[in-house]
Amino acid sequence: MEDPWSFEAAGYVRGMPVEFLSDEQAAAFGSFVDEPTRPELERCFFLDDEDRKLIAKRRGDHSRLGFALQMCTVRYIGLFLEDPLAVPWPVVGHLAAQLEIEDASQVKRYTERQMTAYEHAWEIREVYGYHPYEDHAQGRRFRAFLHGRAWTAHTEGPKALFDHSVGWLRRNRVLRRG
Repeated sequence: MEDPWSFEAAGYVRGMPVEFLSDEQAAAFGSFVDEPTRPELERCFFLDDEDRKLIAKRRGDHSRLGFALQMCTVRYIGLFLEDPLAVPWPVVGHLAAQLEIEDASQVKRYTERQMTAYEHAWEIREVYGYHPYEDHAQGRRFRAFLHGRAWTAHTEGPKALFDHSVGWLRRNRVLRRG
């Protein structure tokens, strides 16, 4: 039986109040809803020289492609997916083409060893300067942003404030909660 005083009963999902979002919007938070557009693929899923150097340290096409997926997914969505392979196939194909991997289906082997995805996420977080949501200094900066936004833009509704918050977290490389 669910505790009527729990956060979940109050409309929170893992610490995020979402009662102002539609069911579709809440479901889309932290996942791929649609395939990224061509400009989104070219911007968020482009591998530069530094990315390629880091990816090249992996053994096997499945590991290189899985690492690239996680790296680009966190840029695009702002968090690491629980299932790193829960991405639209065109994303996999786009990254495979850049890495000159002929058989993109090899990525299915990426999660055979569960710890690999976690270890890669930790490394990506460290190398690219991502901060956990619970980081105290980033939390202070985020609250200052949110406070200023809420008080200066009173015509915005909660959905707009939510969208601006997600944008801030992404720009500042603060990993959102799932």
